[in-house]
Amino acid sequence: QVQLVESGGGLVQPGGSLRLSCAASGSTFSINAMGWYRQAPGKQRELVAFITNGGSTNYADSVKGRFTISRDNAKSTVYLQMNSLKPEDTAVYYCTYRTILSGFGYWGQGTQVTVSS
Repeated sequence: QVQLVESGGGLVQPGGSLRLSCAASGSTFSINAMGWYRQAPGKQRELVAFITNGGSTNYADSVKGRFTISRDNAKSTVYLQMNSLKPEDTAVYYCTYRTILSGFGYWGQGTQVTVSS
């Protein structure tokens, strides 16, 4: 079992920045990638970004050039630096991980990000 604890959400004005963190604990040896999904009201949960153990990254087109995912393998922690935030980035952001046997289907409790003036 892996436990995920997210932090760093909040209210920010358009154009502002936030940094999300997600610390994994437990059977972290099984993880081969970590990432972030988000879900806005009335919409499906969507992939934001993920990073593999080797450091390869993947981003949704809507956040490319604005968001950066990084990882501290020693701390089993993944970060999402979000810059130039837009109102459409408003959502609950969920940390997730993938193993060699499963896709991204394990979730943290979520952290609210609200972009509004």
